[in-house]
Amino acid sequence: MQQDQFKLFAQSAEQFQHSFGDAWQKAMQSFQGLNFPQAGSKAGAAPAPALKFDADKVQALQQQYLEDAAELWNQSLHGVPEVKDKRFSAEAWGGNPMAAFSAATYLLNSRTLMGLADAVEADKKTRVKIRFSLEQVLAASAPSNFMAFNVDAQKKAIETQGESIAKGMQNLLHDIEQGHVSMTDESQFEVGKNVATTEGSVVFENELFQLLEYKPLTAKVYEKPFLLVPPCINKFYILDLQPDNSLIRYAVEQGHRTFVVSWRNPDESLAHKTWDNYIQDAVIKAISVVQEISGAKHINALGFCVGGTMLGTALAVLAARGEKPVSSATFLTTFLDFSDTGILDVFIDESFVSAKEQQLGQGGLMKGQDLASTFAFLRPNDLVWNYVVGNYLKGETPPPFDLLYWNSDSTNLPGPYYAWYLRNTYLENNLVKPGKAVVCGEKVDLRKVDIPVYIYGSREDHIVPISGSYASTQCLPGKKRFVMGASGHIAGVINPPAKNKRSHWIGPADKFPADVNDWIAKAKEHPGSWWTDWSQWLKGNAGKQIAAPKTYGKGKYKAIEPAPGRYVLVKA
Repeated sequence: MQQDQFKLFAQSAEQFQHSFGDAWQKAMQSFQGLNFPQAGSKAGAAPAPALKFDADKVQALQQQYLEDAAELWNQSLHGVPEVKDKRFSAEAWGGNPMAAFSAATYLLNSRTLMGLADAVEADKKTRVKIRFSLEQVLAASAPSNFMAFNVDAQKKAIETQGESIAKGMQNLLHDIEQGHVSMTDESQFEVGKNVATTEGSVVFENELFQLLEYKPLTAKVYEKPFLLVPPCINKFYILDLQPDNSLIRYAVEQGHRTFVVSWRNPDESLAHKTWDNYIQDAVIKAISVVQEISGAKHINALGFCVGGTMLGTALAVLAARGEKPVSSATFLTTFLDFSDTGILDVFIDESFVSAKEQQLGQGGLMKGQDLASTFAFLRPNDLVWNYVVGNYLKGETPPPFDLLYWNSDSTNLPGPYYAWYLRNTYLENNLVKPGKAVVCGEKVDLRKVDIPVYIYGSREDHIVPISGSYASTQCLPGKKRFVMGASGHIAGVINPPAKNKRSHWIGPADKFPADVNDWIAKAKEHPGSWWTDWSQWLKGNAGKQIAAPKTYGKGKYKAIEPAPGRYVLVKA
């Protein structure tokens, strides 16, 4: 019996060694297809040379691999090898020695290949590109992704007499038709019915956006109205998912007369729109309309993600014109300084940006689904293969989750806007170079945006790393408050106080060292949401309280239609 088991394990080991040899070869081929920048040369100017490896690191990897393989072998001969990975955590994996061995072998090979990627003798950016490409190969080739190896999916097929396989095929055909992998049961949500339900009205619209005004929930409101600028790469209702986790509703409940930009989902009629158009005809226009409706000389504003980048740009343009209509600004997980863009830097070099400029710079659309796929593959196991396994191999319907419904409701971007953004932010970081970027005919100089600012960053954010959010403290001259929250890009922001979840950190009020780690070292942890801290800060910049308005809009700005309006309903 032991001899037969030995043969089975040997065959399995040989099979997986062969498969990962193929995976490594494919990874190497993909690496050679990347334009790796070389020291002293322009990015993309020449094809990448053959990769070289640090001999000492390779030798250490070989030794470690032999030791780990021997340990795995011994575990397999005396029982079921231990596998610590959530992809293989189901009982079926632990109850099947062959399946457990295949999973353990996959993980061993994955660790070794990632170590080999780290042993490449190259600059940091090249190694990051290699690691990213290899992570995609390894994530895709996990045995859990294939019915032939996934014993948990096999068990379910047997238990359901094949029904799970039939349901999986239905799910696959459905997702092919809709154009993306289902992350949640999208049939359970409808915008305006059970998401984006805060009561309000559209009070202005042009070809780029609708302006929503929300019904006051207090007898008095602060004299300075509050404008939110969400990212145009997504829809605004991330800020208004459900009543109990809506930042918009929270602001209204705190006594702020609240307005929100709802971006139009671009079609071919907007394919020529530029960054300048969005700054002048959307952000600056929204500010002026809020002023006219409210009668207030100054307003408060908030920008989220690229909405914050646009808000910061608009404030710099207005400052260059001698105008300061915004008396305080909040920046949530926002880049103004693009020195450290984290994993997204893997995509950015001169050749990539030039190609996008040639493709889209004079017109066209950057498809929302392409953008969504890019962000999903930043975390392939959690945001791609997890759903492939559940939806198609197991025939499961993912549970309803409002945040993931919003995440799947993608938006397009005008090509010229996208091309300008790539070059002037991610590639050349021009917004923090005084006078380098020219927007709406004005030289951008963030040093002129001399107003109180509240800057928030999420500790585990993989889209805007905490260092990227914190960098705004170094380029804005006004009085600053920086707060770090737990979790990631979205979950860290959408963290209402009533949930009493996570923590936030606040450092010394007047000390912002250049390195975020120095700030973190002196910051104090506070349990619960950062919203309450922000609310107190915003109230301190909102002026006196006045009677709440009884109607939407004012003068020529009439109520057009109920919130959330038409624009947010348009699918990409």
